[in-house]
Amino acid sequence: MAENKTNKTEKVTLPVKGMTCASCVFTIENAVSNLPGVAKIGVNLALENATIEYDKNITNLDKIKATIKDIGYEVIEEKGREDETKLLWQKAKTRLIIIWAITIPIIILMLLHMLFMVHIHFIDYLILGLGIVAVFIPGFNTLKAGFNSIRYGAASMDVLIGIGTITSLVTGLLKILNFSIENYAGIAGMIMAFHLTGRYIEAMSKGRASQAIQRLIHLGAKTVRILSNNEEKEIPIEEIKIGDVMVIKPGEKVPTDGEIIFGASSIDESMVTGESIPVNKKVGNDVIGATINQQGLLHVKATKIGKDTFLSQIIKLVEECQGSKIPIQEFADKITARFVPVVIAIAIITFFSWLFLSQYLRTILVWGNNYLPWVNYTLSPISLAIFAAVAVLVIACPCALGLATPTALMVGSGIGAERGILFRSAEAIQTLRQVKAIVFDKTGTLTQGKPEVTDIMTTNNFSEMQLLELASSLESGSEHPLALAIIVLAKAKQIRTINPTDFQALSGKGIIGKLNEKEVIIGNKILFNELNINYSQLNDQISKWESEAKTVMLISRGGILVGAIAVADALKEGSKSALAELKNMGLNLIMLTGDNPKTANAIGIKAGIDKIIASVLPADKQKVIENLQKEYGLVAMVGDGINDAPALKQANVGIAIGTGTDVAIEASDVTLVSGNINGVVTAIKLSSATFKKIKQNLFWAFFYNVIAIPLAMLGLLHPIIAEIAMAASSVNVVSNSVRLKRQKL
Repeated sequence: MAENKTNKTEKVTLPVKGMTCASCVFTIENAVSNLPGVAKIGVNLALENATIEYDKNITNLDKIKATIKDIGYEVIEEKGREDETKLLWQKAKTRLIIIWAITIPIIILMLLHMLFMVHIHFIDYLILGLGIVAVFIPGFNTLKAGFNSIRYGAASMDVLIGIGTITSLVTGLLKILNFSIENYAGIAGMIMAFHLTGRYIEAMSKGRASQAIQRLIHLGAKTVRILSNNEEKEIPIEEIKIGDVMVIKPGEKVPTDGEIIFGASSIDESMVTGESIPVNKKVGNDVIGATINQQGLLHVKATKIGKDTFLSQIIKLVEECQGSKIPIQEFADKITARFVPVVIAIAIITFFSWLFLSQYLRTILVWGNNYLPWVNYTLSPISLAIFAAVAVLVIACPCALGLATPTALMVGSGIGAERGILFRSAEAIQTLRQVKAIVFDKTGTLTQGKPEVTDIMTTNNFSEMQLLELASSLESGSEHPLALAIIVLAKAKQIRTINPTDFQALSGKGIIGKLNEKEVIIGNKILFNELNINYSQLNDQISKWESEAKTVMLISRGGILVGAIAVADALKEGSKSALAELKNMGLNLIMLTGDNPKTANAIGIKAGIDKIIASVLPADKQKVIENLQKEYGLVAMVGDGINDAPALKQANVGIAIGTGTDVAIEASDVTLVSGNINGVVTAIKLSSATFKKIKQNLFWAFFYNVIAIPLAMLGLLHPIIAEIAMAASSVNVVSNSVRLKRQKL
């Protein structure tokens, strides 16, 4: 998973297990960042990984792994990540069984003592012994992680649990030494039992939250059938090479990205595009790995393998998004970074307050005794002080705060990937819901991008065949959709083409070249006006075509107008309804195009867009976006071409049509794999729903601590109830994020 950044710097992402809260993140970051040669580290709690940039001439990966392991966390090799994760879960389950086998007898002994007033002296010894076993055997990893956190200058949730349980055990020791103090050793075992139960349930919940990315990973084929010496041979997918010819039978997965060289079929691409309708494919068409061949036998030449495949790129984008942070998380991180030290300080204040001011605080317990069965105001000041301080330590664990944002992002980005919407960064999820205006490129975005020649008009005694020969010959040097429309028609009419010389493309205006030593120009009115070529005789016809939403290309030879060709590009299916829904959401819709105003307005009216900005050269699109940002505030841009890339970068959120160019996709924040404009609607709804979950999670995480800590300080919250509430809070945050899957988008 490493990639070179410079000759010296290496970047690697390591799966890390054993993190329980946001403070664990800071513990790992502090320990690793202190290593010489480490330039940058980012740890993600929900994804359970660490991305590290380091100078390989100063330090090495083994030293980094050893440091992470030394502070109490597991570093897993990527290749065996899934098996190792299952093994760790199995270990967690085993610890859970052991600790409850120890804790249940503790609970029985404590109930005998409380309910039946059994005062057998050896019970204190038994409870202390069982408590020590529970805390130091199944709970050893928690204590070790807490110790290592302190050792590296950080304070994690494990520190709070460690201090709370050991303090409780000490009370048991003091009790059997005949000190006047309540025995809380049993509570230590129960706290650890509920703590490990909460961690196990939370791990299972996080597993459900990351199901989308796991499903994507499992989509890939495990084996592939290739042609070798005209014979079929089945090999592991890891052994395939670029250029190998794959044999794909009906009902089978396409093993990797490739080009069809034999056969025709319909391909189910829903797993990567979100579109349920199969796509017809024939010789020369590209196919995507992990899609399903529904009908015919296909021979496909492998063109991309491994991490270069489309599916791998989707997984990479989703992981990058899930691993990035949004602005609102920075606020939560700042609080969490200081949270545990503040809680320890509060616990110390609570302890000494009860120790020296118990005569005043006891009145609260007298009142609480009427409503809460565990409140006992007759205990000694030292017992009351320990009871309240332990409750503060246990209730205040910041696990829920650390999980609030990343789990919601994990689920939201996963849902997007399943629907063909790829968020490149988490910030795009937060920003998209706030945009006030959306700018759409016309050709290939709102329209099919596959225009067809609809009308031909000739002048100066030129025939249609002659005009098409000129146009198709010169356009053979261009890849513009309008050029392709002319070339397709010329091929259909079997018109020969001549190779142009001195070819020159004038961005947003047209093309110039020489055919048989004569200059030929194909372009719009702007270009012909600049070159002073008269086209007035076609003005009426041009106006008529433009009013019908057709793009007009004027053609001259030797400086004389010889004709014009009209090309029309139909709106994409569903564009009109999608735009109407965006309008109903209160968004300002704008169409940006290089077409002339008449053609642009005609398309705009059909699409239902009120504001049209026409005759914009590609170089000016970025400036237009800047001006719109001044007018509206946050602006999103939807485009598909190379000339859209600067504008996509300038926009607050750039949305690329996945059927467009790689340059546009790389410049964007969001990619719509299917190219369907309905994806914009879904992306905005998903953005709003995900951010709503993040705010809900943060609210409940903060609210829970704001309410619970004062109750614990006042001695009204039993440490066991506090631990149950803490675990429930973490599980609630993850479960609330998972409920995002039920959201209607």
